[in-house]
Amino acid sequence: MNNIGVIDKQLLNAISGLTKIPQGAFNIRKDGQAILRRSSPNIYVGPNAENNGLLVDIKPGTRNETVHVPVIVTQSGFHDKVYNTFIVGAGADITIIAGCGIHNESHSDSGHDGIHEIIVKKGARLKYIEKHYGEGKGLGKRILNPTTKIVLEAGATAEMEMVQIKGVDDTLRKTVADIGDKANLKIVERLMTHGDQKAVSDIKLNIEGKGASGQVLSRSVARDNSMQVFKAALVGKNECVGHVECDAILMDKARIQSIPELNAENTEAILTHEAAIGKIAGEQLVKLMSLGLTEKEAIDVILEGFLK
Repeated sequence: MNNIGVIDKQLLNAISGLTKIPQGAFNIRKDGQAILRRSSPNIYVGPNAENNGLLVDIKPGTRNETVHVPVIVTQSGFHDKVYNTFIVGAGADITIIAGCGIHNESHSDSGHDGIHEIIVKKGARLKYIEKHYGEGKGLGKRILNPTTKIVLEAGATAEMEMVQIKGVDDTLRKTVADIGDKANLKIVERLMTHGDQKAVSDIKLNIEGKGASGQVLSRSVARDNSMQVFKAALVGKNECVGHVECDAILMDKARIQSIPELNAENTEAILTHEAAIGKIAGEQLVKLMSLGLTEKEAIDVILEGFLK
């Protein structure tokens, strides 16, 4: 990655763990342009038909491969929008590592809107990891608005890990899923807000297939004057199982709203939810501080463990 600058490398490492050119298929996008790209024998990575994003086409039966598709924004005042389609072929078992990092040192806002369509074909398995991160001393905002539409065909399985690390001033995270017969989707969301940041998560699982299941697990921390809204809707249209769980820690003058919604359209649908919002337990702080940690260090340890 000799043609990538120091800031670029820092962002790529934060969102995808990349410190060098990855093995296999990948696409690295910077300020609206693909700067590095490669396909593999089993995975095509190239422009979509509209030329406004990527097509990632994974051959049926492909196993034990990883596709990296990180996005970075370093141009102040730049707003990027990309439309990506991922097709996971029947019987495949792969990992996709996405995510976006923004570096903004100016007074102008910078942002990225990633619109992803993911199709997981019959019997395929997908691990999808998407991390968001912002940095820079400028007063301009770092704005990230990801939209994900995922379709699971019969017998498909997907686990989606959606993480907001830090530094994102405004985000609207929208996810809609259609889950087929005996298919399974698990979404794990972890995020932290601070300062005056605002984060809205809007998730809807349409559990359409017989014997299908969907699960949403959210863990979040809101600090300072930040605001979080968590919406999760389960629609049970068949004999199926769905569960939503939201755990949040509230600090300082922050605010959190948790809005679960259960819609059972079949008598055999089993839909449940749990939600808990609270502060850090005092006994946890006392125990850690008795081991020699300062209050700040103890809080950091508790929050890090909570968000794992």
